[in-house]
Amino acid sequence: MNIVSSDPKFPQNANPYDIVLYPDPVLKIKGEEVKEFDEALRKLSEDMLITMYKAPGIGLAGPQIGVSKRIFVLDVDYDRDCLNEDEDLYQISNLNPIVFINPTLRDLEGEITYQEGCLSLPDIFDDVTRFETLVVDFYDVEGKKHSMSADGLLSICIQHENDHLDGVLFIEKLSTLKFNLYRKKMIKEKKRIESEK
Repeated sequence: MNIVSSDPKFPQNANPYDIVLYPDPVLKIKGEEVKEFDEALRKLSEDMLITMYKAPGIGLAGPQIGVSKRIFVLDVDYDRDCLNEDEDLYQISNLNPIVFINPTLRDLEGEITYQEGCLSLPDIFDDVTRFETLVVDFYDVEGKKHSMSADGLLSICIQHENDHLDGVLFIEKLSTLKFNLYRKKMIKEKKRIESEK
């Protein structure tokens, strides 16, 4: 997908990564804590954002691009409009990107069920039950600490992406039957993609 944006929050000079597909082993590695808050981290966060927007998705974690670090990005608010279907060209606006580094979740309460998908599990969607509200403590790219309350879709997305940092995918929260079904489907799809290269 090709995207354009005049939004000042759009990462203009970023370079998209290839998204790692399940069952790649890197998705099961627990991310390491980020210790260096430098230009490389800023660049990584911008590259992750452009990768997410182009996918398109509303969240992306380090392991999904092969980076085993405790970082994820999300934007549950942006708009996407098709400019040219033949060229697969879209305009995105109203961006509200957030970069979460070394996040920890607390005050998890309530229950909400939502149909989730995942960029590492294309074309797979299923209902997942998570906490409805939470507080997340995290650092930004400058190394400044923040606390944020979240509910609804934002809470779901934070939990989904935070799971990636622990090597957990949403299909692992489903019944054993569904997990095995989706796992077999993805293994078959990955073999098909590799055979076409």
